[in-house]
Amino acid sequence: MPSPFWVQDAIFYQIFPDRFANGDPANDPPNVQKWGSAPTAWGFQGGDLRGIIQHFDYLLDLGINALYLTPIFSSTSTHRYNISDYFQIDPKLGTLDDFHALVETAHRNGVRIILDGVFNHCGRGFLPFVDVLENGEHSPYKDWFLINRFPLDAYGPGDPHNYIGWWNHKALPKLNTANTEVRKYVLGVARYWLEQGIDGWRLDVPNEIDDDSFWAEFRRVVRSVNRDAYLVGEIWDVNPRWTDDKHFDGLMNYPVRDALLAFLQGRENAVQFSERIDRLFKSYRSDNLYAMYVPLDSHDTERFKTLVGGNTDKLKLAFLFQMAFLGAPAIYYGDEIGQEGGKDPDSHRAFPWKEMDWNQDLRSWIKILIAIRKRSPSLRRGGFVQLFAEDGLYAFARTLGEEKILIALNATGRSRRYNLSCASLGWTEERNVQNLISHEIKTVAGSQITFTLPAWSGAWIG
Repeated sequence: MPSPFWVQDAIFYQIFPDRFANGDPANDPPNVQKWGSAPTAWGFQGGDLRGIIQHFDYLLDLGINALYLTPIFSSTSTHRYNISDYFQIDPKLGTLDDFHALVETAHRNGVRIILDGVFNHCGRGFLPFVDVLENGEHSPYKDWFLINRFPLDAYGPGDPHNYIGWWNHKALPKLNTANTEVRKYVLGVARYWLEQGIDGWRLDVPNEIDDDSFWAEFRRVVRSVNRDAYLVGEIWDVNPRWTDDKHFDGLMNYPVRDALLAFLQGRENAVQFSERIDRLFKSYRSDNLYAMYVPLDSHDTERFKTLVGGNTDKLKLAFLFQMAFLGAPAIYYGDEIGQEGGKDPDSHRAFPWKEMDWNQDLRSWIKILIAIRKRSPSLRRGGFVQLFAEDGLYAFARTLGEEKILIALNATGRSRRYNLSCASLGWTEERNVQNLISHEIKTVAGSQITFTLPAWSGAWIG
């Protein structure tokens, strides 16, 4: 079954729920931290589902049409990857009614929602694990986990020596997905939330569940509920094993982010950047390339702006490439206003809702790119043609029928002049073309187009 039709047209916005917006202080924990406090795994700051609903106009104004929420189920941590109840919205985020209101608001405005599926491991508060802690080898759930010996020692310092935890974390007991009852439970979770209205799942560390039959069954169940549901796997490298009709539609395309960082940090030149991009085309089927989730940042990474030394021009250039590349571009909340952050948990800073703290020029730039992408089918569904790669200059085109858009990047610290052949695009002598961002008109002369790009800048020409 092909990838969902809507993904190629999607522009995602990723939200870390505790840090986006506090819409209902009544569900804050009694020790809620001040909004904007230094982020930690235990310091809740009050973000919730009502906060997302109340700021939906902000999201629509930006131009996004898809949301990815990191885990929203009951948990003891701010990141919620240690889930204690997969069927309950964390009360600190709201209620099932609040969730339904969010889904209804999103769908009414043409916005899709995918949730984070954490099925490799759970939290220590997950009832079957609590039962094993209480009853040991007499627990009916003892085979739900990978246990070496009893009794379990799940608390205090040190590693989980008598059971397997994800990456050796005591707080994250690994689920035994080879167990029939565990599979039944997980598939029930997947089905339930699709029935509540979600449009797909982002699967957390799916490579840790190294079982093709599990994922094939998961995909069958998901598509039986919603044939247009999107499945995207958190795979960090180029790995086509995970993109077929028994796994996922696309992956979180971190290799694009890695290539952009190497290019914009000056660690690699345009030829090396081009080789990285070319590898993607050689590795994946086109159907899966168009269904990739393409992030510049996520909750698991340092902020892109921080990694390029706070240089907004470099960040704008990264967005210029991302919004013109194959797949669904994704904005990590706050990137559009210039938010910075180091390694987890510093990348989970609270969204600053005082507009005086926003980089309005950056946000306007992203809005322009999104608007052009939305009205240009070639940027969403067109083919990819590499045109030029030399030193810090890189150019490619997206083409669909008569619509052809040339994308050029100057990833250097000085103004550079481009003299590009347009023969492969069919642009003929004396043809006028326009910079779609600045609206400047250029004329093709001798099957070539000449233009100058300032340092760390780019252009879309069509």
